[in-house]
Amino acid sequence: MLSIPVKKLKENMVVSQSIYNKSGGAYLVKGHPLTGQYIHRLKNLGIPSVSVTSTNPKFRLAPPEDIVREDTRVNAIQRVCTVFEGLSQTGELDTEALQEVSDRIILDVIQRHANLVQLTDIRLHDTYTFAHSVNVAVLSAVLGFLCHYKEKELSILTLGGLLHDIGKIKISTKILNKRSRLDNEEFSIMKSHTLEGAHRIHEMCIMLPSPSLLAAIAAQHHERIDGKGYPRQIAGSQIHRFAKIVAIADVYDALTSERPYKKAYTPSVAHNIMKKTGQGQFDEELLTLFFNNVAIYPVGTVLKTFYGYGIVTKCEFGHTETPIICLFADKKKKPLPNPVHINLKDDGPDAIEQEISGMDLMYFTHDLNIDPSIYLTENQASQKNT
Repeated sequence: MLSIPVKKLKENMVVSQSIYNKSGGAYLVKGHPLTGQYIHRLKNLGIPSVSVTSTNPKFRLAPPEDIVREDTRVNAIQRVCTVFEGLSQTGELDTEALQEVSDRIILDVIQRHANLVQLTDIRLHDTYTFAHSVNVAVLSAVLGFLCHYKEKELSILTLGGLLHDIGKIKISTKILNKRSRLDNEEFSIMKSHTLEGAHRIHEMCIMLPSPSLLAAIAAQHHERIDGKGYPRQIAGSQIHRFAKIVAIADVYDALTSERPYKKAYTPSVAHNIMKKTGQGQFDEELLTLFFNNVAIYPVGTVLKTFYGYGIVTKCEFGHTETPIICLFADKKKKPLPNPVHINLKDDGPDAIEQEISGMDLMYFTHDLNIDPSIYLTENQASQKNT
């Protein structure tokens, strides 16, 4: 996936991420070619950049398969949007609709577990809560599946992901979407969403499986392993394992999403933040398991390595920090006459020096006069393992 500024988009480029509107529907679904109307709309929405499968409109590559079907994700966001807005307006929660969303997500995760996680959608600020809840549910279901939980347990965990932020219904969007740092009073209000969510679940979710456990997930997903979280500063084994899972999913999706106060981080940057600065925050065993199954460098990512420049052609479970690349230029940016495939797992993560994206990628491809995505077809390079 090649992330490029919207102003550099061309008609017929194939997008590798979806963009959701205010009602939970999709402005644009990944895998579709861009039209002039789409590009104009993206500019008006103020979206800074979009990932495409190729910078060459004539080279139409399909985006990599995700862990859930795109129609599953779109439908889930629409349903969650309707349910949460209904709760805000009537005070009633459609638990049956949430159970249906959960069941469909779990079915996809079970049937498509051979795919790495590739969450790449774009959410506008006023749709963040709905899409975030769905992505947290998906990521939680994936991690629960990797932990070999049975379907009943997966159902509780996935519903917990959908409902983990339900307490934010009462918080002003002025605070939720504030661009600057929250002051002490605002942060205190923000922190209240955990216990408020648990309270609402106890009241409204008696028809769902294990409402007390769903409430615990809502109450505990901001607690930390070292006891420095909130609201109760509990630690270690005092935190339910499902809440530890949802905490990882919650932070990862927040980091890789654009918010009013920050740009979206790439999966690799989110990985580095969570692994290096999250010590004491997350269950380390669960965090390692999670990132072993997330495309840290998704197919199509352009990397500078100590071999030279390459494009990621494959990510493997358990080796997501060291993907297989097609090396197409040397360290001086000189195109190779015979590009080669290199498996970086034998060299380790230090083999990767930089991820090339955004305007840097545009300048890079312009200077070389090469669209790196042409090397994603295996018959254009010989296979080489080092």
